[in-house]
Amino acid sequence: MDLTELIIQKIKNEGPICFQEFMEMCLYYPGLGYYATLNQIGEHGDFYTSTSLTPVFGALIGKQLEEMWHNLGESPFTIVEYGAGTGMLCQDILIYLQNNDKMYDQLRYCIIEKSPAMRALERGRLNEKVHWHDTIDEISAINGCILSNELIDNFAIHQVIMEDELMEVFVDYKDSFVEVLYPAKEELKRYMSEFGIELPKGFRTEINLEAIDWIKQIAAGLNRGYVITIDYGFRAVDLYKKCRNQGTLLCYNKHTINDCPYDNIGAQDITAHVNFTALSHWGAKNGLNECGFTDQSNFLFGLGFREYLNQMMSYEKNIIQAAKKAAIISHTLLVDMGSKFKVLIQEKGCNGKSLSGLYRY
Repeated sequence: MDLTELIIQKIKNEGPICFQEFMEMCLYYPGLGYYATLNQIGEHGDFYTSTSLTPVFGALIGKQLEEMWHNLGESPFTIVEYGAGTGMLCQDILIYLQNNDKMYDQLRYCIIEKSPAMRALERGRLNEKVHWHDTIDEISAINGCILSNELIDNFAIHQVIMEDELMEVFVDYKDSFVEVLYPAKEELKRYMSEFGIELPKGFRTEINLEAIDWIKQIAAGLNRGYVITIDYGFRAVDLYKKCRNQGTLLCYNKHTINDCPYDNIGAQDITAHVNFTALSHWGAKNGLNECGFTDQSNFLFGLGFREYLNQMMSYEKNIIQAAKKAAIISHTLLVDMGSKFKVLIQEKGCNGKSLSGLYRY
């Protein structure tokens, strides 16, 4: 039985399921969900990531982590990466940090990965300093940084629509998948009221309750240090603008974008923009102070993107080819992805020390 049939059977047996449960099955159902199988990132896959394009991105993340280590007194440092994908970001970070013997010798790198297929891929690429875990609760005494890159946009979200009252989207099946509406549960209503957001009638959007649980777990697990969250999304004031009254949910398949989550089930990525106000809000409630919020372009500039890229390209023998390559990398990371992707940095027990990635903040 394929994943589509499994979902249909579940609906027939139990009745309509909320969209969050549908999305969770599409992405993470064991052995059949999109992230439970070995999906491809890059030219022959469904999408690119900053890491899949160039090692410069990982090196500059490494530079920011090195500065954080210095701010924490150059003591034993733990990096916790959520959802490491192919392992390329981890690999590029470690290559950069190998240049700092003192930090590297006392470094611990932990990956939290719930996809068996992706964990196997990561193990094939990474064989030093790296340990795998199912949850952050397995990692003791975290003094360092908790890192995620394009993670939260793939948390299964609830979809809601404002009618006479807030309604939640459920998925039914009648010859095809159809949406039905039920009154939203109190937890979803409280989420909106936390920000004082009043949606106009007909406004459709997403609520990511899993992100709240995630930031609470991180705040509890981090003893002292930082949290770097890189993803696409907005502050709440921008997320709920009239121009986004149909929500932000998108699907990626073979480098094409669509808004049809009921097609290509298990074979396409499903994403929704991150509410960074929510991460900052619930982070603060649980002991994480916001250091700053910026876009990826400014973040990379603050860490010396131009200088590092020029240094890397200086090893190329073909000057013309190197210039073309540098132009492509710059345009992609700073323009295409630069304004789309945002960077939120939070801290716990760091006394507000400055960070280069937020220099232009």
